[in-house]
Amino acid sequence: MVRIRTISTPELFKVETIARATWPSTFAGILSSQQIEYMLNWMYDVALLANQLESGYTFLLAEEEGQALGFAVYQSNAMEAKTKLHKLYVLPIHHGKGIGKALLQEVVQRARIGVQEAVVLNVNKFNRKAIDFYLSMDFTIAQEEVIDIGNGYFMDDYVMTKKFS
Repeated sequence: MVRIRTISTPELFKVETIARATWPSTFAGILSSQQIEYMLNWMYDVALLANQLESGYTFLLAEEEGQALGFAVYQSNAMEAKTKLHKLYVLPIHHGKGIGKALLQEVVQRARIGVQEAVVLNVNKFNRKAIDFYLSMDFTIAQEEVIDIGNGYFMDDYVMTKKFS
């Protein structure tokens, strides 16, 4: 049975490990291998993840029998009454087992309990599998966004939103 729990600093290496195992197949054909490596080094440095944890990000880990299968990272903003889902990845060998759905449902449930009005996220415009997943979970495309991430690279994203009624 898959268990989802909050993790702290000593386990952040698991997030980096899953990201490095997931990104090459997730973004093959979408991003160059150089951009994938640049973004992994930039976004998944354990010291950076620790800083995010200290600044209010919540890290969820999905695991089964002690094996890490996937993760989600989110941050609630009381001023805007929105929860931002920053990251959600599941190891490719565990796709299709409902783990991503369980992680997302956990984030949504926590946002509702926290009296948030919506969950928002960014997704690469060309990551059709992820877009379809979020659409199936009642997210809508709110806008497009291009973000300069340095080194001549850009994130070309949709901003998706799930509003609570």
